[in-house]
Amino acid sequence: MEVFFKVSEEILIANVRGEIDHHSAAPLRKTIDSSMKEFGCRNLVLDLKGVEFMDSSGIGVALGRYKKLAKRGGRICISGCSPSIRKVLDMAGVFSLIPEMQNAADAVALLSGQEQLRMEV
Repeated sequence: MEVFFKVSEEILIANVRGEIDHHSAAPLRKTIDSSMKEFGCRNLVLDLKGVEFMDSSGIGVALGRYKKLAKRGGRICISGCSPSIRKVLDMAGVFSLIPEMQNAADAVALLSGQEQLRMEV
């Protein structure tokens, strides 16, 4: 598992690649938390476009960040889910608490209040 970070408007974008399982969840959690603190970000985009597999440990990472950020007035958004990752998160009810966007740019727009309504005509 690898994670790459980018900061946009006080929003930390965590681009995760590989597998999120019981071996990688704790290091991922620690890395995200320390990066949030280091960069002074109060919002998080968990970009999962490079995630090939996720078990319940990945659900725990997402929900743990949700609880931690909510206590500090921050928010989290998940983006880039493959159909299989989306199914895991949806079945666990994660999307009832954490919004899902198609890509990281849309997630940043949502968290920064710049989301636009798109309509096809």
